[in-house]
Order: sequence, then structure tokens, then C-alpha cells
Amino acid sequence: MSEPIFVYVTTSSTDEAEEIGKMMVEQRLAACANILPGMQSVYRWEEKIQTDQEVVLILKTVKANLSALTEAVVEVHSYDEPCVVALPIIGGSPTFLQWIANEANPKKSN
Repeated sequence: MSEPIFVYVTTSSTDEAEEIGKMMVEQRLAACANILPGMQSVYRWEEKIQTDQEVVLILKTVKANLSALTEAVVEVHSYDEPCVVALPIIGGSPTFLQWIANEANPKKSN
């Protein structure tokens, strides 16, 4: 089975998260997209401390898709430097992890 991973993405709005999430699932680069609105971010950008409301997008996929998924997200994202980071999944329900591997397969026909 392909190695399952989470890809954590921050977006400017629920609409943007939904658009990116649907695109990744439609292209089978991700099996699932979870959208978590209402995140408060504090960060340094262009030498200033910024505070913004953001939306978290978590994509469930496999490591083999990471490069293509990252490239696709960055291409459509509204930020100059979007947060797109991969996190390992170290265990879980074997049948659920297999579902991720089956669905996050760009070679599979839609």
C-alpha cells in the first residue's frame, strides 16, 4: 500500500479551501479534503507581525502524490507563498488507509 499522508494547507477563505479541495479530489490527487474554518493566524510577513483569519484545508493522500499535489495547490492558491506541508500518518484503521490509497490514485479513471 502507498504511504498515506496528510497535507496541511492554509487558505484565505472557505470558498478558496473548497475550490482547492474539490480540485484535488476531482484530479484524484487526494482522497478527501477536510475544511476547518475560523483559524486565527499570527505570523511575520514582510518584516511585520500579521494577524489574520484563515481556513485550514487538510488533504488525505499518499506520499507518491505529494509533488503533483503541491504543484497544483501552489498554482491555484491566492497567496504569494502558501503553506503546503506534508505530515505522516503513522497508523490507523487499515481499511480507511487502504481507501485513501485507492481513491488518491490519479491513474484511476474518474
